[in-house]
Amino acid sequence: MNQKITPTEMTFFERFETDILSGKKTITIRDESESHYVPGSQVKVSTFEDGREFCTLQIDKVEPILFSELNDFHAKQENMTLDVLKSVIQDIYPGIEKLYVVSYTLVE
Repeated sequence: MNQKITPTEMTFFERFETDILSGKKTITIRDESESHYVPGSQVKVSTFEDGREFCTLQIDKVEPILFSELNDFHAKQENMTLDVLKSVIQDIYPGIEKLYVVSYTLVE
């Protein structure tokens, strides 16, 4: 049997730390390899660059989305414009269409 293990960690680029801690960034958009977060679970969050832990998030939802379906609502949840959001995603996941929106809440 192939059981998926619930992820307990998540990384973000340092440039997103302030927005996450202030509650301005409430989603992250990831590819299939990072789509296995479980609603109701908590994850320790650290910086991608140096692994410095900076908060805990509770996973609220994980929903599939196509790159072409991203809209201003997603951009607002990411605390950026839609053009910037699409550019950031293309930089991280070049040419990818199938993505996942991971919604979360900061654990105080």
